[in-house]
Amino acid sequence: MPTASPMRIPLLLLAVLACLTPWDAAAACRSGRVLAAGEAPAAARGLPGVRVSDGRRIATTDAQGRYALPEAPQGPVFAIKPAGYAAHLRDDGLPDTWRDADAADCDFLLQPAPPTREALEVLVFADPQAGIADQVGYYRDDVVASLAGRHGAALGVTLGDIADDDLSLYPALNAVTAQLGVPWLHVPGNHDLDLDAATDEDSLHSFRAAYGPDTFAWEEPEAVFVGLDDVVHRPDGRPGYIGGLRESQFDFLEAYLPTLSRDRLLVLMLHIPLFDAPADRETFRAADRQRLYALLAAYPRTLVLSGHRHELQHVFHDAAAGWPGAQPLHEFNVGAVSGAFWSGASDARGIPDATMADGTPKGHAVLRVSAGGEYALAWRPALAEESASFTSAMALHATRVLRRGAYPAWGVYANVFMGLPDTRVEYRIGDGDWRPMRRVAQPDPRLALENARDDLAEALRGRDRSPEAIPSTHLWRGALPTDLPAGEHRVEVRAFDRWQGEQRASLEYRLEEWPQAGDADSPS
Repeated sequence: MPTASPMRIPLLLLAVLACLTPWDAAAACRSGRVLAAGEAPAAARGLPGVRVSDGRRIATTDAQGRYALPEAPQGPVFAIKPAGYAAHLRDDGLPDTWRDADAADCDFLLQPAPPTREALEVLVFADPQAGIADQVGYYRDDVVASLAGRHGAALGVTLGDIADDDLSLYPALNAVTAQLGVPWLHVPGNHDLDLDAATDEDSLHSFRAAYGPDTFAWEEPEAVFVGLDDVVHRPDGRPGYIGGLRESQFDFLEAYLPTLSRDRLLVLMLHIPLFDAPADRETFRAADRQRLYALLAAYPRTLVLSGHRHELQHVFHDAAAGWPGAQPLHEFNVGAVSGAFWSGASDARGIPDATMADGTPKGHAVLRVSAGGEYALAWRPALAEESASFTSAMALHATRVLRRGAYPAWGVYANVFMGLPDTRVEYRIGDGDWRPMRRVAQPDPRLALENARDDLAEALRGRDRSPEAIPSTHLWRGALPTDLPAGEHRVEVRAFDRWQGEQRASLEYRLEEWPQAGDADSPS
């Protein structure tokens, strides 16, 4: 559960804060104070040792909670929320930890919140990507409504593409996300850019107006979260962006990372993945990736979270990729809240199916971090309801009927959403012995079948058709035996998830006799 409920800032306390630090117009938001709230509004006290930054330079508060940046800020100024404190929430539901560079009030108020939980739980969203009002409704009804009041998270993050180019939808999207009742952090995506901007430096005005800094940090007792805008706007390029980092972001990382303890998990939050996709094209600048590798290699407990791809996959950066660390760097490329861009046929509620191209259902991830930096991950599909063959862990597919005695060329497929290359997946027929399934790099036949339905339809089945199925990184296959007695046979699949343990799903297929020539039922 959350360590403390985020609090709205009382008006009286705002008045007290305004009196504590006179504003020097010439300095803009270069200096101020970080305060710890007391039992009464007037009891707020200066909080020492808190880092404050403009996304490049970092200042640390003194014994009275005062800070001063060495130069006028180049972007929104933010307090790095320290562990053991909670941020108040603004009227729009976002954490009140940042100020515009030219703000008059540059003080920050934090609430003491000693942790009482066993572990930190974080809701991880990627690519809500609403481009029209209807899609804001899908986000609300399909994802947020099922979580509101039912989760145990203390923090939420969105890994970019909050909107789909229509940035006027930010207030509506924020109002929906605020229903989850926890501080929510955002990094920008390529669909969050001001596309008419002439330079990369000017491409995030709308994002910063809504969400503040595009480079920031947030500290919890179990983990440190660093958000980075890694979308480099290229107005004259094709495509119009590439993954990479600015020099100011490296300045921030070089100043901040050495201050961190190595016994907490370091979580890096990006939009564009660090790996190139497709592999034969540079989608993240190689030189920037190597510089980032060099900074991260000294931190043995590091997890990278990225979005953008509208697929779900795990990549382990190793020496072959240029990673210099002793152990591979784990990047979880999180599937999209919008799935395949809110496409496909709609369910009874009018919400598109939006299965992603690798067969993963739309949904969100959950990150759980324990003391010492140990973490566990889970995928939570946005399912109206589960079934025996389609659970939160996997979806099965098999032909419904086969001829008894036919050559066993057909199989059962298991799309194990969080499956890794070394995940053990097994199946059995009835109460028979468990047999290993083979990991295969091919499209999920469930989605291929949906593609065929779209092909054969005489009219549109949805605003946009489902994506063309692509090879999945987490699909397993097992051959269906045909030498069993005629009739129904139950197929059970179990997968041993690295973080969630054993998961099971099942379905049935039928064997039928084919009449012999001369039989009354023999086809002519």
